Amino acid sequence: MGGRLESLKKMIQSFKDLQIWNRSVDLSIEIYQATATFPKSELFGLTSQIRRAGVSPAANIAEGWSRKTSRSFHHFLDISRGSLAELYTHLEISRRLDFIPDLSAQRLMVESDEISKMIHVMQLKIDPQHKLR
Repeated sequence: MGGRLESLKKMIQSFKDLQIWNRSVDLSIEIYQATATFPKSELFGLTSQIRRAGVSPAANIAEGWSRKTSRSFHHFLDISRGSLAELYTHLEISRRLDFIPDLSAQRLMVESDEISKMIHVMQLKIDPQHKLR
């Protein structure tokens, strides 16, 4: 296990104690609530895509934390950030299609951006050479 991650795991016992995981879980719940009113014709389209992208960050944070190496955790954090970018895009499309009110979409998009930034900070903690992509 990498030294920085090992030190972090001594202070934080579980992924459930990570703020990035908790905020990601909260976001996924909000995504499910926001998509509940989407047109039924979108159930297997945009609704499904948004929900998958919405639950992916928390799941990948948990899986990465459970791995043994900093490199693995870092990789799963990258996947989480990618899912948040995907979610942002789906929300923008949904907003433009009037499936979701502007204010709701904006709030969810801001939260996804903030979580992404927090994940990047976590990446810097485990690998100071990490560059923002």
